[in-house]
Amino acid sequence: MAVGRAVQGAVLPRAAVRIRRRQVAHALTYALLVGLGVFFMFPFLWAVSTSLKETSEIYSSPPTLLPRSPQWTTYLRVWELVPFARWIWNSLVIVVLSTLGSVLTASLVAYSLARFHYRGRGLLFVVTLGTLMLPAQVTLIPQYVLFHRLGWVNTSLPLWVPAWFGGGAFSIFLMRQFFRTLPRQLDEAAFIDGAGYARIYWSILMPLCRPALTTLTVFSAIEHWNDFLAPLVYLNSPEKFTVALGLNAFQAVTDMKYPQEYLLMAASVMAILPAIVVFFCSQRYFMEGIVLSGVKN
Repeated sequence: MAVGRAVQGAVLPRAAVRIRRRQVAHALTYALLVGLGVFFMFPFLWAVSTSLKETSEIYSSPPTLLPRSPQWTTYLRVWELVPFARWIWNSLVIVVLSTLGSVLTASLVAYSLARFHYRGRGLLFVVTLGTLMLPAQVTLIPQYVLFHRLGWVNTSLPLWVPAWFGGGAFSIFLMRQFFRTLPRQLDEAAFIDGAGYARIYWSILMPLCRPALTTLTVFSAIEHWNDFLAPLVYLNSPEKFTVALGLNAFQAVTDMKYPQEYLLMAASVMAILPAIVVFFCSQRYFMEGIVLSGVKN
């Protein structure tokens, strides 16, 4: 009896030590994650702070993080000096159309590569992935010549129509990997019930691909929202600019009497907020789609 109590008394302190070490490790992990979060958020916080500062504070040395007297009217001034609302609308139209095209066409191509067996399927998939190694600048001039002959220059068509032709190699790869995680018994059961290929794709597989579709939607929306090169090449009129291109032309179209650093930072903050909201609203499905798309069935 005495020996058993002695052993129990020795085990309890060891268990307490393990629990304490685990708590300390968790605390250090959370502290590290919080520190990294603040570090990566610092540029955004600095942009918000700068947009609310006065001129003397922007050029003060040493620099100050918090403004002494926040200038909230700077954000209103942005909407007055430039067609910022028009730029946002142009970007939204391009993002919606291009994202819809990428999701639909990429899922169709991925459905073919993942579910059907035909000659050359593997080669076609390898060639598709090979286009990822091709820089966008290589095809820029041929695309411009093509769109110029079609009369699409200075319109939004070159910015969203190509998304309706496959959606890109990465989108196809992402959807194909997710389709392969779905059991083929679903297709066989649907065939027995009389469903065709189109019905299986739209009514059976697509609802199950919500995580991958959400991931693809987030990637495509943020990519087209932040796209700068394509609008710079194809758009000439300021009223047709997107938000990214409008920020670049901000110094040329603003009134020189007002401090442009205020306005540029305020416009940048408003331009990045939609991307942040979209990411946090779809974070759950976004992370699930990334994890499951890399699992081979």
